[in-house]
Amino acid sequence: MCLSRLWLFFSPIYKYICDNQKKITMKKIVLSLAVIVGVLACNSKPEGYVLNGTLTGDVENGTQIFIRKINESNQPYDIDTTTVENGKFTISGPADSPELIYVFIDKIQGYTPLVAEPGEIELTAQKDSLNFAKIKGTLQNDIFSKYLNESRALSDQAVSIQKDMQNANMSGNEATVNSLRDEFAELQEEYKNFELDFIKNNPNGLISALLIEKGVNARIVESEEAQKLYEALTPEIKETLPAKNILKSLEAAKEREEKSKSTAIGATAPDFSGPTPDGKELSLKEAMGKVTIIDFWAAWCKPCRVENPNVVNVYNKYHSKGLNIIGVSLDRKEEDWKKAIADDKLTWSHISSLDYFNDAVAKLYNVEAIPATFILDENGVIVAKNLRGPELESKISELLQ
Repeated sequence: MCLSRLWLFFSPIYKYICDNQKKITMKKIVLSLAVIVGVLACNSKPEGYVLNGTLTGDVENGTQIFIRKINESNQPYDIDTTTVENGKFTISGPADSPELIYVFIDKIQGYTPLVAEPGEIELTAQKDSLNFAKIKGTLQNDIFSKYLNESRALSDQAVSIQKDMQNANMSGNEATVNSLRDEFAELQEEYKNFELDFIKNNPNGLISALLIEKGVNARIVESEEAQKLYEALTPEIKETLPAKNILKSLEAAKEREEKSKSTAIGATAPDFSGPTPDGKELSLKEAMGKVTIIDFWAAWCKPCRVENPNVVNVYNKYHSKGLNIIGVSLDRKEEDWKKAIADDKLTWSHISSLDYFNDAVAKLYNVEAIPATFILDENGVIVAKNLRGPELESKISELLQ
């Protein structure tokens, strides 16, 4: 493509030379061509990336290198391949817009993420530590490497705390376990703040767009804050796929947050109704007591089944004082639902449309994971959510005093 462009560029000069051979010396022709080539070289920009890799650790000649992307199902797929010769490889590809790609080596564990963008990228790695490869050579990879180095330092702290917690658990040192758990929680908050600060300080980084997208989808960042972070990104980054995905995720998040307002603490619980195990219709209003628990669960949900004995104890202890429960099952099979009610001795009211997470009541209450519970006072106002174990009994006792 470059040669054809050069020929088109030079063709008028060629005609001029042919028409004026007696007027122009060969020296001047060569000089003219040299000047034009120089101008082209100075003004051209690489259209793709060139990746130069150096591997240590006795990698055999002919070992395949795979360049991969991740599809919408979060599965890697090959986009290019080359081979290693004398511990080195070179591979190039298009890079219209900065995007994350991954370098894999045949029969070797791990991989190296990097950003494909126009320019020469240098990769240096030990074959058994591909995740810790050094990447440099372009702006996006410098920003990405900075993020990886700083985040790994925090990750190393997390691993250390988890090991200490495991040892404390094995030795039965409950005080140390509790202290380490608090320390871990503080580190999680520090990590969240680190990522937010990194995004704010690097609005020109592809990694910043990826972090915003992750934060919105994982519900770590509220949509309002994510919107501000997105708006601060540079125009180039806004044109990347992750940035475009942010807008889609923000739209879904705003819709979800708006729906959640109707079931937030302090809101009046939306009324609903559904079929009972004996085929009748039961509404929330009909099932309410002085205090009411709406319990979203399912026979297939192990955490739900583990929590059920605690809920049974609370119900048996406080039902006579005004506690009612209505279970909303997200089962698919009627026989599984009814069997679980009998096996776990759940003697309160139950409804189910046997429609899994497509259940209309689950959608009304914005339930996307179970177990999920909503505690209502005598006026149907939501006063607490998702309490389990001793916290559940403590709250019920407080409300029925």
